[in-house]
Amino acid sequence: MNRFIGLTCLSFALVIPATLRAQADPKLDDATKQLSRDIFKQLVEINTTDSVGSTTVAAEAMAKRLRDAGFTASDVHVLGPNERKGNLVARIHGSGAKKPILFICHLDVVEARREDWSMDPFQLVEKDGYFYGRGTGDIKDGDAFLVTTFIRLKRENFKPDRDLILALTADEEGGASNGVDWLIKNHRELIDAEYIINPDAGDFELEHGKRLLVGIQASEKLYQDFDLKVTNPGGHSSLPTSENAIYQLADGLARLERYQFPFELNEVTREYFSREAGIVGGQTGADMKAILSTPPGAAALGRLSAIPYYNSRVRTTCVATRLDGGHANNALPGMARANVNCRILPGHSSDEIQATLVKVLDDSRIVVSRATGLAGSGLPNPPSPLRPDLMSALEKVTNEMWPGVPIVPVMDAGASDGAVSRAAGFPTYGLPGLFMDVDDDRSHGRDERVRVASFYDGVDFYYRLVKALSTPQ
Repeated sequence: MNRFIGLTCLSFALVIPATLRAQADPKLDDATKQLSRDIFKQLVEINTTDSVGSTTVAAEAMAKRLRDAGFTASDVHVLGPNERKGNLVARIHGSGAKKPILFICHLDVVEARREDWSMDPFQLVEKDGYFYGRGTGDIKDGDAFLVTTFIRLKRENFKPDRDLILALTADEEGGASNGVDWLIKNHRELIDAEYIINPDAGDFELEHGKRLLVGIQASEKLYQDFDLKVTNPGGHSSLPTSENAIYQLADGLARLERYQFPFELNEVTREYFSREAGIVGGQTGADMKAILSTPPGAAALGRLSAIPYYNSRVRTTCVATRLDGGHANNALPGMARANVNCRILPGHSSDEIQATLVKVLDDSRIVVSRATGLAGSGLPNPPSPLRPDLMSALEKVTNEMWPGVPIVPVMDAGASDGAVSRAAGFPTYGLPGLFMDVDDDRSHGRDERVRVASFYDGVDFYYRLVKALSTPQ
């Protein structure tokens, strides 16, 4: 596929002139607010964790809502590899003038223990201007935006110029039954589309109540785990030898800790720092401008590299995340191993990074191998082209709702289902729709929450965006 449109075109698409600022439409009506809240509550209160939950239950609940809104049985499917890992696929038929758009969002959530929370994580609690509950920010808010939008469009008898497809899926957070991968391999005919939009990616940044930017994710790093393992004969702890698996592994990990992968920008990150510099301002903004030079300003790069958020966007990162070693307190360790988690810049392969790790560890006794499983499979993940039609629609909606807020292309350091879909040939774009506080993102954490006002803005945003993308001209 083509990688990116020219930056001249891109720059135009990202500018929102003051003269174009439209008056925002009236806010959501009470009935739509209630519908979206009811859907959100229902989803949060269905346990969809990998250990004991079921995405099938959530998928069936949403399927019933869609059928009750007028979707025919032939346009709503719940299907998956087993009884607990169901996926929902629904379709609104258009005129066929354009190819379909697919909207994906995962139903599963990470584990949450009641004793770790100040409230029941599987109850939606509205308190002090926030919605609390597991999945409120990752990503049952996105599920609610999409289901609400599809119900509204069906009730309005909206006739788009293309088919609109909704897929709510299993096992993005973990597990063996990733729904996007399973649907692509087993039912691609149900989800085949020109491109994909995913609320579980991108950055709509909010700081102290101020909307900073609308970040559209067009690229993300490649996720890859590596297993580092040392084995030797072991022995009795009263007779230490020079062959100690723990020490050998620790020495290699210390070398890895001191290693820094090379600085690199691509089309997305170069444009990101160019736009972000003016938003952030001050020394950090000046540093962002300085790294765009050739060669980049060394001092500026050093300062930005000391900030984890920015460092992760200018280089591949590899970090030790788990350790295991030995078998008894009174025995020399015959084995020591570590998991090293790498987030790899687009354009680089897992093989390349594995070779770098071997070189940095500098010890032939440390065996490096790639972890298995979808998340760590090293799928190629090329950036998606910033389509003029999508950027134009995003500009229109952003201008209507939040005049003056800049649109910025972003590369996510984390992983999403977009990595799976891009690898399968689908251009994929992350648009969360919900403004998240930059200093209060509790996804995967204790007392996960989102702002109530931001949630309803997301409901409004997705309705407007879908119509902007599919209204016949």
